[in-house]
Amino acid sequence: MAHQNLLVELFVEELPPKALKKIGQAFAGVLFDQLKAQGLASGESELTSFASPRRLAAHVTVVASQGADKAVSQKLMPVSVGIDASGNATPALLKKLQSLGADASAVPGLKRAMDGKAEALFYDSTVKGATLAEGLQKALNESLAKLPIPKVMTYQLADGWSDVKFVRPAHGLVALHGSEVVAIEALGLKAGNTTHGHRFEAPADPVRLKDADSYASALEKDGAVIASFEARRAEIVRQLADAAAKVGIARAIEDEALLDEVTALVERPNVLVCEFEKEFLEVPQECLILTMKANQKYFPLLDGQGKLTNKFLVVSNIRPADASAVVGGNERVVRPRLADAKFFFDQDRKKTLVSRVEGLAKVVYHNKLGTQGERVERVRKLAQAIGVKLGGEALAKQADQAAQLAKADLLTDMVGEFPELQGIMGRYYALNDGLGHEVADAIEDHYKPRFAGDELPRNQVGVATALADKLETIAGLFAIGQLPTGDKDPFALRRHALGIVRMLMEKDLPLALDELLGQAVALFPQADPKTGALLSEFIYERLAGSLREQGYSAQEVDAVLALRPQRLGDVAKRLAAVRAFAALPEAPALAAANKRIGNILKKAEKADAHVSEGLLKEEAEKALYAMTRKVAPQAGAQFEAGDFTGSLQTLAALRETVDAFFDGVMVNAEEADLRLNRLGLLATLHQAMNRVADLSRLAA
Repeated sequence: MAHQNLLVELFVEELPPKALKKIGQAFAGVLFDQLKAQGLASGESELTSFASPRRLAAHVTVVASQGADKAVSQKLMPVSVGIDASGNATPALLKKLQSLGADASAVPGLKRAMDGKAEALFYDSTVKGATLAEGLQKALNESLAKLPIPKVMTYQLADGWSDVKFVRPAHGLVALHGSEVVAIEALGLKAGNTTHGHRFEAPADPVRLKDADSYASALEKDGAVIASFEARRAEIVRQLADAAAKVGIARAIEDEALLDEVTALVERPNVLVCEFEKEFLEVPQECLILTMKANQKYFPLLDGQGKLTNKFLVVSNIRPADASAVVGGNERVVRPRLADAKFFFDQDRKKTLVSRVEGLAKVVYHNKLGTQGERVERVRKLAQAIGVKLGGEALAKQADQAAQLAKADLLTDMVGEFPELQGIMGRYYALNDGLGHEVADAIEDHYKPRFAGDELPRNQVGVATALADKLETIAGLFAIGQLPTGDKDPFALRRHALGIVRMLMEKDLPLALDELLGQAVALFPQADPKTGALLSEFIYERLAGSLREQGYSAQEVDAVLALRPQRLGDVAKRLAAVRAFAALPEAPALAAANKRIGNILKKAEKADAHVSEGLLKEEAEKALYAMTRKVAPQAGAQFEAGDFTGSLQTLAALRETVDAFFDGVMVNAEEADLRLNRLGLLATLHQAMNRVADLSRLAA
């Protein structure tokens, strides 16, 4: 079998830029996997994928011209069905063999083996390895069928009768094994060894490929195209940095998604510096940046302090000797966009945020939860209650004001045009209205954290408002039964739950979780009595998942969260205490004893944590009682002081007396008073041991 490197390229019309990276990886990845599955590629083979606006390609090294033959053992049927009482083959067996290309002469060679409870007949044969043409055709068909195409289009082929479905019309197919063309077809095209380069600047057309390995170099030289997505992206990054440095500006704005999209729009990147009138810089820079990025795919330039300048970078797809026309064209295009943003900003400032609040009563939030105006009133109540707890009446008043105005910018022209700016514009308009930074910042921050790793609100007013907003959202949707299911979470309730958890933990807020949830659920008369419990369980599940992602073991997380700690700011300290305790030599025995005590108390009649010293008979129970009286108050004082690690380490001193108790004392004594007293001793011990965490969860 001859081994050569393989190249497959599909030449198409411009592919959807936001999906190109994923489509390119899928095209090459599935093709490669299918070649390996058929024995045409091996562990030595390496894959290189290519994707540009007008092509998808894959280069695979060490590809065989034919796969190796395979030995196959195929189950035919039970022996009782295939062989009659005389030991001869039945018609059913002969027919089955005929379908496999064999005849009666194969019967003596059939193997017998148990298949479940019955003995079956097996036919051993050799399947000839697929030729490259056969295998590649199958691999390409599979690759095209599995492409993550956002939307399929139907188009006619050149014959005027046939039509095919694909993401964009395809115009060329290349398949080279070394320098030989592989005879395959796809989308009405037959494979060849020619492709096309840049639509306008290719020195040669078509571009003829002498072999599979010359693909990238030939396209770059004769086609003026950088075929590799990664290489093209790296070139754009280099040119962006160079252009920013040449004009003495710190950097181009960093945006990975924009960089991927622009890489998918150009085949021959050429970064140019453009500028706009400085008067537009009076508009909040978030507005200008968003319109340049979202509408024009430009890279705004920031100075050393992160402030927007009046210069921006364009990634052009052509390299003319005189680029002034390209620069001038882009400057003309961006000017109306910036003028629109300035107009919206100027118009919006003519009305105060307070004057817009009344209009929220006409905006539907949810058909079962009322309008945005009703929602705002619910958030205000929660924000006030949280504000009182965090900072008294003064903070409550500010949180109320922020909550009242937080959604008002939804009715502004700027947010109507750019919904991504909600909150951000509210802050600017609040400052314009003469409100203080505390309230203005809170209006922007009440959406935070918006995603994993996002920053938290910057002040207590923002924390109170953000907590209230997320609690109202999650409680309201739970109240009407809109719970997330599986992978579906249309209202991003998991994200809201994690936002609540992060604020309570990272800000170490003195707030009880279930009390907060109870206040939120009480705002919705339609809520079921079980809503609060469901919501609490949902929050703790999100917390558990988050903690495991942070590196805590499932055992540690389970031990701490089993107690449903109400102040989430303590959770990290409790986890650290559990980890330190688990490292002690006494930990395994105490965890096992704790589990045993818990099981005894569950099965016993109701036992309160009370001990009559006069009923203590055995030396072991007297010793445990004395040690508990000595250790428990000390551990309790450490717990109350927040020294969770010290509290658990103090409890470690109980190990010997606990072991001795279970070795020498019958808990379920026949005498009722003795039994209840011993159960009371265990209940007292159980309470003392499980304040930081449920130590039984640490038992093996």
